[in-house]
Amino acid sequence: MPSNRSLATDRAFAAVRNFVFDSRYGERRGDPDIADFTFGNPHEMPLDGLVSAIRDTALPGNKDWFAYKTSEEEPQALVAAALSRELDLPFEPADVALTSGAFGAIAVALRLVLDAGDEAIYSEPAWFCYEPMLLAADAKPRKVALAMPRFDLDLDAIEAAIGPGTRLVIVNTPHNPTGRIYGREVLTALADRLERASNRIGHRIFLLSDEPYRRLRFDGRGFVSPATLYPWTLISYSYGKVLLAPGQRLGYLALSPLMNADDRAALQDAMFAAQMSLGWCFPNAVMQYALPQLEGLSIDLAALARRRDRLTSALTAAGSDVLPPHGTFYLWAKWPNGDPESQWRRLVDRDVFVLPGSIMNTPEYFRISLTASDAMVDRALPAFRQAFSSNV
Repeated sequence: MPSNRSLATDRAFAAVRNFVFDSRYGERRGDPDIADFTFGNPHEMPLDGLVSAIRDTALPGNKDWFAYKTSEEEPQALVAAALSRELDLPFEPADVALTSGAFGAIAVALRLVLDAGDEAIYSEPAWFCYEPMLLAADAKPRKVALAMPRFDLDLDAIEAAIGPGTRLVIVNTPHNPTGRIYGREVLTALADRLERASNRIGHRIFLLSDEPYRRLRFDGRGFVSPATLYPWTLISYSYGKVLLAPGQRLGYLALSPLMNADDRAALQDAMFAAQMSLGWCFPNAVMQYALPQLEGLSIDLAALARRRDRLTSALTAAGSDVLPPHGTFYLWAKWPNGDPESQWRRLVDRDVFVLPGSIMNTPEYFRISLTASDAMVDRALPAFRQAFSSNV
């Protein structure tokens, strides 16, 4: 019989699992005739630079090429230097733990700062893996709603949710699924509230800034990391988004250099043991060797923006309220009429698949991934118009 923790985690994953494997989407997943807007998967050939980097570094340079790899010195130093330039903070290599994607980075963060029974607060709608990952860490998820209608951080709700058991607040920016990028003013206010709350409850509240879409921003928008404003911030990052290669697991967890010296050193020292105990939570050898070539690569932002604009125009004309995304590769839109389930089925009848917002506890909305191909967009535009105007 599975443990209670495993059963709770399974229940939290149930909606996603059922959608992927047991729904009409599960029946047709991978079918070349559908327009698949569900997840951030590639629907075109990968970046040439990604392929050449992996090909080049897969050839062994010495007898230890494929030996055990932790956070290797060269890629670790490269990430620290790049992150320092990007966020204008003095990161050291020891602040960086190379991980198997952002999944691994988040798992390490939870292991570092949470004990069994600790509470972690995050805002919904949210990435559907926060809850099961927290449950798997024996932590207690505390959910608060984003402020409508623009899905802003609700600082009053976050502050009200903080109690004696609170140890962590999770902020995702740019935000999945809405595409919002939270600005300096609101993040500064959040930092001030977390500092006051930490003093009030008598222990430090950490902040996990989940930033896998940080380099995917539209219209020249800037970005402010909470790590520049709140010293007790940990950053999780994935290269799988900017490279559109989620199957090649590469990411990192980074500690804010503003953290006081004692806490910073203690977390640096604990990283290796956390990664070991989580099942060797390091990237494989080839991805670490390839990192210098991958650091500057990106998918085509202009293509994402073009799809964003075409789909926004069509959905708006069909009666849907679309939230303009600041970043990510998603559109977050409201079902225009009637029952969301019946409208989802009408799209499916026309070979168009979107991610129902019910998976993120927001059933009146749906998410579109702009990683779909231009050909998929071409096929989907009339389908949206027909499905949303149909009374059948």
